Amino acid sequence: MSAVFQSRLQDANAIDSARLGRLAITSLHAELACAPKPGLVTPFDTGSHDDMDAGTFLRSLFALRHFFTAIADAGAADAPFAILRAQGIAAEHAMLRATAGINTHRGAIFSLGLLVAAAARCRRQQGHAAPAEQVCLAVQHWADAFAVAPLDASSPGQRARLRHGVPGVREQAAAGYPMLRELAIPTLRHALHSELPRDAAMCQTLMQLVAQVDDLNLLHRGGAEGLAWAQQQARRFIEAGGAFAPGWQAHLHDIGEGFVARRLSPGGSADLLACSWFLLLQEGA
Repeated sequence: MSAVFQSRLQDANAIDSARLGRLAITSLHAELACAPKPGLVTPFDTGSHDDMDAGTFLRSLFALRHFFTAIADAGAADAPFAILRAQGIAAEHAMLRATAGINTHRGAIFSLGLLVAAAARCRRQQGHAAPAEQVCLAVQHWADAFAVAPLDASSPGQRARLRHGVPGVREQAAAGYPMLRELAIPTLRHALHSELPRDAAMCQTLMQLVAQVDDLNLLHRGGAEGLAWAQQQARRFIEAGGAFAPGWQAHLHDIGEGFVARRLSPGGSADLLACSWFLLLQEGA
């Protein structure tokens, strides 16, 4: 390979990594901006949270702005999972410094970080953007390594996972994110192709996820009973037409009041929503 061609290839990869990094931050911002979202932080309220608001999330996003570009670079270079993990740990430390110790994006650092790395690796191999579903499956390239990586047993999500015997984000990733491939992405595509506005399409997708995901954040906050109640509310919203129905915002706002009264927050589903938006954006970038 000539030095000139190699230099051009490196420049192209750098541009792709920067683009994917920006799309990741854009996706997390789109999830934050989406409203109404039962129990979750929006620009208009703090949902079921008394320790964070939209400003907390924005500080976190600013702190993470270089992480997703760096992990795209690593993915394009086919870096081992140990390198990706080290970048994720550094990103988590940056997030906690920016938020005074509040966990805003730990789940997204793992899942969205892996998907960004996988998208970059697919682009490097194929010379073009990969379909969303292919990117999900491409995460399995690192599955053997992240399956044995140390876990933070003290985290609320891990405690809920062990207590209730449900899979967490690591298991979802090892399976190629079936909830993204089979539920969230088709739901989001259908809603957008049906000409729903972005917020409506994202709310529709979020509630489909809440209805079907064993959300560890819901389990941590409300136990099995809280999870079942939240899933029932989401199913009823979808069965009533979801975001396709007239007055859906008021309906979802009313559901949100119930979530807040029970201190429930579907943070795991929100992470998957941001991942879904990124996966669709990267297809056209």
